[in-house]
Amino acid sequence: MLQLKSDRELGLMRWAGLVVWQAHQIAARLIRPGVTTFQINAAIERYYETCHAEPLFLNYPHYSPGKPPFPAASCMSANDAVVHGIPNHQVLQDGDILSIDTGCRFNGWCGDAALTHPIGNVVPAVQKLLDVTQATLDLAIDLLHHARMWSEVADQMAHYVQSHGFSTVECFVGHGIGRNMHEDPQVPNYVSRSIRGSGDFRIEPGLVLAIEPMVNAGNKRIKLMPDQWTQVTKDGSPSAHFEHTIAITADGPICLTGPPTPEEVASAPFPIDPEVIVSW
Repeated sequence: MLQLKSDRELGLMRWAGLVVWQAHQIAARLIRPGVTTFQINAAIERYYETCHAEPLFLNYPHYSPGKPPFPAASCMSANDAVVHGIPNHQVLQDGDILSIDTGCRFNGWCGDAALTHPIGNVVPAVQKLLDVTQATLDLAIDLLHHARMWSEVADQMAHYVQSHGFSTVECFVGHGIGRNMHEDPQVPNYVSRSIRGSGDFRIEPGLVLAIEPMVNAGNKRIKLMPDQWTQVTKDGSPSAHFEHTIAITADGPICLTGPPTPEEVASAPFPIDPEVIVSW
């Protein structure tokens, strides 16, 4: 069942989105060669605590019974890691890329966003991967202005990725979001026969989606690492991940995890420092 949100509820979700936006700004200031993902995650956790926000990923149950819950407030996936990377003490190196995915619940409502950062100087082919993945998310948001069904959006996302010589990850998809991080519907970044049938849904006001293309430089296949969480590309190629929480309104899509307006900075019930803006 799709859970459509009222304008009032979308306003409350915006605050959660802004907490997540600021968490990404804090992370962006720390990212450089010589820093560890453990340090970046610790800063995000401290900010959530300051805001009295609940980190959604910390202790999130494993999808396989008996496996350990996720141990951090954010996923830190470097280089060939696609998603669900666990923060650790390995030092980031010049030329690496790092995908940061984090979300929180603030006053009962959730926000979720992801961004892949270049560390220092990356080779042109890797920068192209980041640019194409971000552009795929931008394309999806733009298409929501006039698309009737999600399959129309997903089909163009997949074709855009393929046209640049990359592969869309199909094992993981986006999701509805509201009072819980994962709500109906599932939000794939590609189209199949089953998606066009039972998996499609109508784009309508009140719908809130966490749209998150994951794109591999090589083929789409991935594998699970021994830590039981980190998913990496099977061929060792780099992978990128971008995500925003998007609300559908009568006037078009609104990015709930985008940067604040001056009015929002002034009235936010938690600290916002808009000096450093990360674009994605």
